[in-house]
Amino acid sequence: MLAVVSLVVALLALVLVAPLWRERLGRRTRDGEAPLPEDVLGLRQEVAALRTEGRQALKHLAIVRYDAFGDMGGHLSWTLAVADDAGDGVLLTSIHGRSDARSYAKTIKHWRCEVQLSPEEEQALGQLRR
Repeated sequence: MLAVVSLVVALLALVLVAPLWRERLGRRTRDGEAPLPEDVLGLRQEVAALRTEGRQALKHLAIVRYDAFGDMGGHLSWTLAVADDAGDGVLLTSIHGRSDARSYAKTIKHWRCEVQLSPEEEQALGQLRR
C-alpha cells in the first residue's frame, strides 16, 4: 500500500513540475540556443575559481628519509618537499642526532632553491618534479 501511495505522489509531483521545465527549456536566444539557468552560470564561475585556487595548492610532495649520522639507524632524519604547480613551495629538513634534533626550512621558487642543498634535499627536490 505504501508503495502505491509513494508512486502516486511521485507521479503527481512530475505532473506539476513538468510544465515548469518545459517552459524553462522552451525559451531560446536569437542564435537558437537555450539560455543557461543562472544556477549553471554560477556553478561555472565556482569551477573556474576552484581551478585557479587549485593551481596554487601545495599538491606536489616528496619525502626522503635517511640516517644523517653513521652511528644512528632507523632513518630518523628526513626531508619533506612540497610545492604548487608553478614549483613554488618549501623544503623542510629535520636532522636527528643522539642528543638533539635540528630543523631547517628552505624556500623553493620555480623548482629551484637559492640556498645550498644537502644530497638528500637535492633528492627530494628531484622527486618533487616527477
